[in-house]
Amino acid sequence: SHDPVRREIAKIALEKLIVDGRIQPARIEEVVTKAEKEVKDIIREEGERAVFELGLKRIHPKLIDLLGRLKYRTSYGQNVLIHSKEVAYFGRIMAEELGLNVELTKRAGLLHDIGKALGQEKEGAHALIGAEFAKSCGESKEVVNAIAAHHGEEEPMTIEAILVQVADAISAARPGARRESIENYIRRLQNLEKIAMSHEGVERAYAIQAGREVRVIVNPENIDDDTALTMARQISKEIEENIQFPGQIKVLVIREKRFIEYVR
Repeated sequence: SHDPVRREIAKIALEKLIVDGRIQPARIEEVVTKAEKEVKDIIREEGERAVFELGLKRIHPKLIDLLGRLKYRTSYGQNVLIHSKEVAYFGRIMAEELGLNVELTKRAGLLHDIGKALGQEKEGAHALIGAEFAKSCGESKEVVNAIAAHHGEEEPMTIEAILVQVADAISAARPGARRESIENYIRRLQNLEKIAMSHEGVERAYAIQAGREVRVIVNPENIDDDTALTMARQISKEIEENIQFPGQIKVLVIREKRFIEYVR
């Protein structure tokens, strides 16, 4: 099934049937009904836990249900419920540092992706769907706007809405948070090394730290210290212009000269 909640119900039911050994139509229906109730309870508990962990109050039961459903949703391999809690945590920290409305930022951060739990039932951008549903559940216009604006479909009305955008980007873009195809990953590393190797005097280049650092080894006979500094700047500029990457990439040019003498 393309519905992650239905997949979980099927998984639990199959596991129980295999253990039980009685795989008959009547027994299957009974086990599926129990699995549905079990998943429903898990959804409610996960939603309530997320709200409790963040110290939020007066969240509509329907929103709690959607939060729990996000436990079974992923985006590029990143669990959406965990991502939503991270956005709330990051948003809270930034709001505290800036002296802004912490409760508003946490609330909007936690709820910003609830539209993904409605995606099977309604058509449209998940940010707008989620905002509309939050409004129907009595959320404030500030929270509704922050949900709608987190991907740019609407203009943010408050600074807190902008903090949700930033927190969302931080959670999604940090290395390891989301999967990408191995082909794209390898291609990016190859392109980083290719840019470095295109410069005269470069002997070897290595993209390391998951592509967050490029080490460039130059010939010390042909490249002096000033040229090495200029080269580091040129490579950085070329990478910035040609490769998209979240965060920053460190370019390290190494000019090593060795002097060896033997004692006989």
